[in-house]
Formats: sequence, C-alpha cells, structure tokens
Amino acid sequence: MTVQDGPERGGGDVTAPAPPAAARDLGGGTTSAPDEYRPSARRVARERYRRTRTRRAFAVATASTLATAAVLYALIVNSPGWDRTRQTFFDAHYARISLHPILHGLWLNLRLLAVCGAVVLVAGLLMALLRTLRGPVFFPVRALATAYVDFFRGLPLIICILLCVFGIPALRLTGVTNNPVLLGAFALCLTYTAYVAEVFRAGIESVHPSQRAAARSLGLSNAQAMRYVVLPQAVRRVVPPLLNDLVSLQKDTGLVSIGGAVDAVYAAQIIASRDFNYTPYVIAGLIFVAITIPMTRFTDWVAARMNRRQSQGGAV
Repeated sequence: MTVQDGPERGGGDVTAPAPPAAARDLGGGTTSAPDEYRPSARRVARERYRRTRTRRAFAVATASTLATAAVLYALIVNSPGWDRTRQTFFDAHYARISLHPILHGLWLNLRLLAVCGAVVLVAGLLMALLRTLRGPVFFPVRALATAYVDFFRGLPLIICILLCVFGIPALRLTGVTNNPVLLGAFALCLTYTAYVAEVFRAGIESVHPSQRAAARSLGLSNAQAMRYVVLPQAVRRVVPPLLNDLVSLQKDTGLVSIGGAVDAVYAAQIIASRDFNYTPYVIAGLIFVAITIPMTRFTDWVAARMNRRQSQGGAV
C-alpha cells in the first residue's frame, strides 16, 4: 500500500509498513486470518504418538491387572480349605451384625488420633528444639532429650502401652487416672513424640547454616533466627514424613484395646470370641484401610507438589 507524502516533507511515494493482522481485522477492510499459535506438523505427530502410547500402556496395565486378579481369585477359591476359610473370615451374617459395634468403637480411634496427633506434633517439635540447642551449657538438656528419643524409639509400642496401662495404676499415686483410654493415649504420645522429634530434627539440620548466619547478620537473635528463618523451611521439608507418622498413629490407636478400651478392634474381638468367627476382624481391618488410603494419597500428593515446587525453584 502506498501513501502520498506532502511536498513539505520532501518525499515522494513511500511504502508504508503493513499493519498487524489484528489491526486489519478491526479496520474492517480486507483482512487475513488472525495471528494464532499453530503447532508444527512435527509436534502434532509427536503428541499423537504420545497419546497412542498412553492409551496402549493403559490397556496393557488394565489387562495385566485383570489377569492377575483372575489368577489370584482362581487360586484362592480352588484351594482345599476355601469353604472353611470363607465361613470363618468372610461370613455375611457376622459382617452385618458386627458393623455397627465396630463403627461405634471406631469413634474412639478417631478421637485418639485427633488428640494424640496434636500432642505429638507439639511435643515432637519441642523435643527437636531441645536436641538442637547450641552451647555446652545446654548439654544436660540435649543429653536428656537424646536419651528420651533413643529409649522410646527402641521400646516396642505394645510394651510401652502395657507398662503405662498396668504399671502406672499399680503405683497408686494420688490424682493419677486409671482410665485405660487416657493411659493408652499417654503411651502413644510417648512413643510417637520420639519418632516425630527425629523427623523435625532432620528438617532443622537440613537447613543450610548460611541461612542462620544470614539471619544473625541481619540482627536477629538465635531464637528469632530459628523462628523466622529455620523453622519455616524445616517444617515445609518434613511435611510428607510427618503425614506418614500420622498414618501409622491412626493404625496404632487400635492397640489401646490391650487395656480394655472398647475401640473398633476390641469390639470386633468381643464378637469373634463369642461365636468363634473372625469376620469382625476382617471388617475392622477393611475400615482401617479405608481410612488410611485417603491419608496416604494425600501424603503422596503433598510430596509430589513439594517436589514440583523445588524443581521449579519455588521453594528453598
């Protein structure tokens, strides 16, 4: 397109630059197609190839899973003792009559998980801070914290529960409860605090010392550097293992039944010992699995999200 330049500008015919396609569209004149991203033929072919591979992998995985399930089902059903096993562990009548007592007892397990989980997180963080104190003056504190962690990490949880549930009432201390639920919860907190403390300590130790040094150079005290610089990074790094510990705690709340607390496991035991049928145990186990799977998937999601953020440089 040419325009006639005025004589004052001393020019003749000047070829003007072509306007952008969007402008030509707005002008309402002769327009061409708007600029838009169009993948190349090579990229289209590559994406089509990836989709084909994904569909084929999904089909192969589905067929393999179905074949494996069929083989296992045939192996179990055709075993010599299957009829007796089905009557003992998979009886629909006992599953129906045991479901309500087990769900009633499960409420105790969920309350134990909520209370013990909160106590363990706070106590574990406090124990980790005690273990990371600097200076020789804090050596007795570090030694006691280390001894506590070593002892309760090595002591089996079931023994800890037995000692707390039956040993503490035997002392006949004034003001000390004999409630097996409270004593069992106390044993759970003692053991899991040791595990969680080590998780927090690993997160604190994983923060590079230059972070603390930079905070100190800005005028922060040791406590402020720990609170505002070290702990936020440390906690963010140990969220996946902490969630794993909570999943384990959720399962181990069933051990309080040792002391006589009627939770989901003990409710199943009452029915099973009365009729010598173990179907209630299977029902209780399936309910625990149904609760654990969402927590496990949430843990995996959190871990994958943190890995993506770290790979993109979004988190320190």
